[in-house]
Amino acid sequence: MTEFDPSKMWVELHLHLDGAVRTDTLFDVAKRRGLSLPADTVDGLVPHVSMDKPGKIAAMFHAFQTLLPVISGDRAAIRRIAYELCEDEAQQGVVYFETRYCPHLLTSNHTGESGDDPTVAEVVELVNAGLKRGSKDFNIQARSLLCAIREHPEWSHEMVELCGKYSSDGVVGVDLAGGTVGYKEDANLPHIKAFQEAESLGVHRTIHAGEVGGPEIVEEAVTQMHAERIGHGYHVLDDEDLYQRLKKDGIHFEVCPVSSYMTGAVQTEFSQHPAKRFAKDGANFSLSSDDPRVFLTSLARERDFVKENWGFDDALISTLNLNAAQACFLPEADKDRLVKHIQSLQ
Repeated sequence: MTEFDPSKMWVELHLHLDGAVRTDTLFDVAKRRGLSLPADTVDGLVPHVSMDKPGKIAAMFHAFQTLLPVISGDRAAIRRIAYELCEDEAQQGVVYFETRYCPHLLTSNHTGESGDDPTVAEVVELVNAGLKRGSKDFNIQARSLLCAIREHPEWSHEMVELCGKYSSDGVVGVDLAGGTVGYKEDANLPHIKAFQEAESLGVHRTIHAGEVGGPEIVEEAVTQMHAERIGHGYHVLDDEDLYQRLKKDGIHFEVCPVSSYMTGAVQTEFSQHPAKRFAKDGANFSLSSDDPRVFLTSLARERDFVKENWGFDDALISTLNLNAAQACFLPEADKDRLVKHIQSLQ
């Protein structure tokens, strides 16, 4: 069991593996694989795989269209990005993090070769291996969540199966990410069924909802899909009754301050961001960086951002960090140990 480093106290819950890949790693892997890039230097590549000003979620997906083909299908690269994420998080004073990804999106090798692509299960094993080695080398606890994708309902059942298969190997839950599928559309039914199965199997559940979609997506996530945490969730405030119910029930919101503005998910002034209402009401939420390399951010920058723009003080930020520890998907005994570690440092 990893011993806690007393110099580390931060917890991060909403962190996409493929959105946290170092640009120099992308450049190095592309060169090794003989893949073309839209720039011939690391610095030149940055604008193609990141956003430096607010835009729309479509701009974020464009960045992924550039970076994913470099990593996908390459076994060494998949292990490497998981390992390097442990180092990056440890350098920020993070003691525990959960990273999420869709293994299907890391299976295609994009080289035209056939028969040598890692299977979906092998991708999970590669990420697990990278996180294990990184956890040991950098004295950090790292776990993963497997992402179902809204546009691919045919993958959801397999995600739940893989969560069960690798629950003793570092996979602690399932997520639903991707674009917003309208409430009650037939395309969403396989996701609902899969997440209901996850609950019956004891697989932890978080769902992207209320980021760009309305509060009905949040309500579906909680009432039909039994989400324990909500990724983003900002538009829950468009339905006051729903918000009050979820606040009372202690549903945890994974708030990602910088990305909420960069993607256009929140378009209000800084002084009116939904998280300020969450804080005022004592709602259960925490801070995360979402896709740190894409949004040119970090958990440390997120803390600075909320101090400068939302007026959050150190006491509140410490509370949000404790919220994250209490909402993590570790087994209860390990979670209790993490919580006590955070409390001892406050």
